[in-house]
Amino acid sequence: MKKFLIIVLFFTSHLLISQTYTGSSGVINDMSINDFPLLISGLSPAIIDTGTFGLETICLSLTHANDSDLEISIVAPDGTIRILASGLGGGGNNYTSTCFNNSSSTFITSGSPPFTGTFIPQGYIESINNQQNGNGIWILRIRDLAPQNVGNLLSWSITFGNNPAQYFTFHDSNLPIVIINTNNQSIPDEPKIFGDMGIIYNGIGNRNHITDPWNSYNGKIGIEVRGSSSQWFPKKGYGFECQDINGFAIDSSILGMPKESDWILSASYSDKSMMNNPLTYSLSRKLGWYAPRSMYVELVVNGEYKGVFALMEKIKRDNKRVDISKLLQTDIFGDDLTGGYIFKIDKTTGNGGGGWTSNYAPQVSPSGQTIFFQYEYPSDITIVPQQMAYIQAYVDSFETALAGPNFMDTVIGYSKYINVNSIIDYFLLNELSRNVDGYRLSTYLYKNKYSNGGKLVMGPPWDYDLGYGNANYCDGSNVTGWAYQFGNVCGGDFWQNPFWWDRLMLDSNFTSKLRCRWEEVSQTVLSVNYLNAWCDSIGTLLCEGNHRNFSTWPTIGTYVWPNPAPFPTTYQGEVNEIKNWIVARWNWLNNNIPGNLINCNPTAITENAFGNNLSFAYPNPFLSNVHLSIYQREPCAVKMELLNSLGQTVQPIQTTLHGGGTETITFIPQLNLPAGIYLLRIVAGSNTWTQQLSKIE
Repeated sequence: MKKFLIIVLFFTSHLLISQTYTGSSGVINDMSINDFPLLISGLSPAIIDTGTFGLETICLSLTHANDSDLEISIVAPDGTIRILASGLGGGGNNYTSTCFNNSSSTFITSGSPPFTGTFIPQGYIESINNQQNGNGIWILRIRDLAPQNVGNLLSWSITFGNNPAQYFTFHDSNLPIVIINTNNQSIPDEPKIFGDMGIIYNGIGNRNHITDPWNSYNGKIGIEVRGSSSQWFPKKGYGFECQDINGFAIDSSILGMPKESDWILSASYSDKSMMNNPLTYSLSRKLGWYAPRSMYVELVVNGEYKGVFALMEKIKRDNKRVDISKLLQTDIFGDDLTGGYIFKIDKTTGNGGGGWTSNYAPQVSPSGQTIFFQYEYPSDITIVPQQMAYIQAYVDSFETALAGPNFMDTVIGYSKYINVNSIIDYFLLNELSRNVDGYRLSTYLYKNKYSNGGKLVMGPPWDYDLGYGNANYCDGSNVTGWAYQFGNVCGGDFWQNPFWWDRLMLDSNFTSKLRCRWEEVSQTVLSVNYLNAWCDSIGTLLCEGNHRNFSTWPTIGTYVWPNPAPFPTTYQGEVNEIKNWIVARWNWLNNNIPGNLINCNPTAITENAFGNNLSFAYPNPFLSNVHLSIYQREPCAVKMELLNSLGQTVQPIQTTLHGGGTETITFIPQLNLPAGIYLLRIVAGSNTWTQQLSKIE
């Protein structure tokens, strides 16, 4: 049905034209995509744009027992799809006389059920006003993403007029810009669809403009939505594979990171600091273990600005990622059979697959919960029976040794099967972040061939969005208590921690090593000063992009599952919150880490697979002074020299005295040092390091 209204305002010469069309109603089926079409004809003028005439308003009313189950979108005749509302309302019900119009002063994310009134939608409906012909089939698409509730669409309408939704124009950024085009195809969960990707990055200190050449990547990709529970959020994360024109994977270097084909664009929707994952991965690398590298970017998909993302490496077997031996299907005997393997404890949704169930119950299992290990590499599709049998038997041998009476024996106990230092550092990261999902979900392990070490290694770390106090359930926001004792707080949860961690705490040798390691790293890479400086440096880096991100996804000051209250009302408030939480958590850990320091020699911990870092600089990127934490066995002179990217000295040697042990010294850059990439050469005793630094303005 069409309503055509012309109103002439005699005190102006302006002609207001409003044309409203009413669509069909019907049942919103459970766990389905429900399309409600509307054929529009006779729209005049037919061409819709952001200037003189176009889409203004979309209104609807529906009944549903759980609004957060729903993703509501509008589909234009040319296939352009924009989200109106997704995952909102918590356990509330119904949308009643809800209208979407960009001229509103209230975002739909700030509303509450039944959302009566006019709101700014979550997606950019102005991009529909792209000079397409508005005559044709429009669709109101309602996806029901969870079971048990059926609803009804009561009515919906579209209004066109000469106050059309206007474009938000994204021009330039201090961050790299990623542009993805899929010819307006909606990006699915799976399988990957073909697309084009360009990355614009002109280097540290230089602006990146949306019109600049695609100079960091220019090619084909396969892309899909990624994640498990995060798929419920309106800001989606993506996984993509670099491909050739025939759709075959090709290795490519992205933003200076080592060549590989598989990458992640992490959305961090519930983590409003946008720091949890990059921080944890950075700390893991500083501790000496591989973890995904990442860079912050701003993303545009099919012409629509999507916000700030962390472009990061996907966990894969590769000599620059998880550096273990390649395992062929023919590797079924001897040393070849013993590695490499990657497996994980996780939900079977998202990237989940086949695997096996542990013979040992979790520490807490009142409902008969079990631990399920999933094959990651080789995948459940490519792994052969002999390899399945081997890795299952090896893990069972580890668990049997740990559960047995001689578990503390250094020859026949659990340490025969697993790199103990990897367990210690993994434990410290999980406990520092008090990751509510730690140990029980997104928990990776890997194993190399016997000839290359052959033991299990904990890691790489993955998925810390709900760490650092960002969970309002199962004591996830508390700064006190142990994350490994999750079952004592939430024993009814289906996913529980393996029994390993409680058992390890009974081993005095393990707890002594743990305490010794904490004494070392709590003064260096896990020190309060370093952690605060890291957060401040990222806050500075995102001081521009965060405004665009949170204008697009207006979640600051509002509840997003599972944020604990109160909700900071500014991005700087989010930065301050994570810093304050870390300080309080650090203090609790420092007072409660078990073990003793008898025979503690911090430099004796050298089993790390990714190399030790005796020196690191922070903040990085930097504005002024740079601090270096260095461990030296004896007092010595420390010399620091700043070089440009060509290796030329730009600041002469600066010398200071190191008193031995772990000390923090300061490098003072010269005034008016231009923004850019530099190398800081550090000589301390017999050790020499070169640290890349980024100067920002």
